Amino acid sequence: MQVAVLLLLVAALCSATLALDNGEMRVPPMGWLAWERFRCDLDCEHDPKNCIRQNLFIDMADRLAEDGWRELGYVYVNIDDCWSSMKRDEKGRLQADPKRFPRGIKELARYMHARGLKLGLYGDMGTHTCGGYPGTTLDNIDLDAQTFADWEVDMFKFDGCYSNATEQEQGYPLMSKALNATGRPIGYSCSWPAYQGGLPPKVNYTELGQICNLWRNYGDIQDSWDSVLNIINWFFENQDVLAPAAGPGKWNDPDMLIVGDFGLSMDQSRAQMALWAIMAAPLFMSNDLRTISSGARTILQNKMAIIINQDPMGVQGRRLVKEKIGIDVFWRPLSKNASALVFFSRRTDMPYRYQTSLSKLNYTAGSYEIYDVFTGKSMALKDSAPFVVSVNPTGVVMWHVSAPAKWNPRHFYKGGRRQGPAFDGGEENAVPPVFL
Repeated sequence: MQVAVLLLLVAALCSATLALDNGEMRVPPMGWLAWERFRCDLDCEHDPKNCIRQNLFIDMADRLAEDGWRELGYVYVNIDDCWSSMKRDEKGRLQADPKRFPRGIKELARYMHARGLKLGLYGDMGTHTCGGYPGTTLDNIDLDAQTFADWEVDMFKFDGCYSNATEQEQGYPLMSKALNATGRPIGYSCSWPAYQGGLPPKVNYTELGQICNLWRNYGDIQDSWDSVLNIINWFFENQDVLAPAAGPGKWNDPDMLIVGDFGLSMDQSRAQMALWAIMAAPLFMSNDLRTISSGARTILQNKMAIIINQDPMGVQGRRLVKEKIGIDVFWRPLSKNASALVFFSRRTDMPYRYQTSLSKLNYTAGSYEIYDVFTGKSMALKDSAPFVVSVNPTGVVMWHVSAPAKWNPRHFYKGGRRQGPAFDGGEENAVPPVFL
């Protein structure tokens, strides 16, 4: 017999599958990241008399701590490019730009920690960062890793501008080793696969999962629906490669949530949140939490969407159906024999009434408890009963499905193909009562 080609579910449950041995990010990390919304801009719009970039991160930390974000899991405040001076100090160490970060990175980290938050920092393994600031070449990796630990940084993103494939092959594993050697737990985000096209044979996801906690596979997200849709398309067209690579401590990263910015409608914002949850993606918002709309806040703070994203089993979901009429159906198995379904419309004309049944979506016989993630409504539904969901153009309907039967990955995939029901046996599971 041949070994199964598709290892999505087996890999998630198999103890032989290794992740980076730092104990970090056993569920997808959540927080706020500056890049898409603010790039390298100084924080002058809200504080023109005291135009210091450090204030932006203090403001975002205050909002996370005071506006209910931290309690939901949004705990990282991540600095991206353009934070450093153009020159290293007399000892060869990176240093923060004193005009933009007058208190330094360590004091900023302590500000975060005092509020129950964590600080992330950006670097680049080339001669320069993508923005033209000093990079971390191979000979500086140990020094820079220790500097970040001394500054009490909690997460480090390692970009790859101004480096070549050979340097990346050496540098990304060396930085992983160097960060671990500091003795400080530091989550490690690698951009390595994005610079190698994101797919085998250039990208070895088995090796990557032992080096990095998360990794960028694809290009930078932009503030537009076209950008979000391109990312969705690429990730699910390559799901057979990408999904088996993910699991506790090692995550595919489709890039930031842009909900609350300028480019997405409310329906499109719900679609991004839902599909990032299905993908077990890191949830890093890049928006202005000081001025975010109530609608965007409601989407990003949706407790059930977050529970689905943070499921401890850590299995990345899949697209089950891609209809010619423009409707896609996505599925993700969850702990306690539950699952999530997303009905997504690629249409741009009008709401579409999509009819199917749970049995057509590979559920076994039984009655299931359905919770609609964005409306808060619940209902019971038999597997054989036809149902209709009305999906808005470029929008979603997202369900949490409580299964009366035990999920069995060995039945679901064999030889790279679905073989039968995703569930068997008879163990009841209900929607978490807090949401009913």
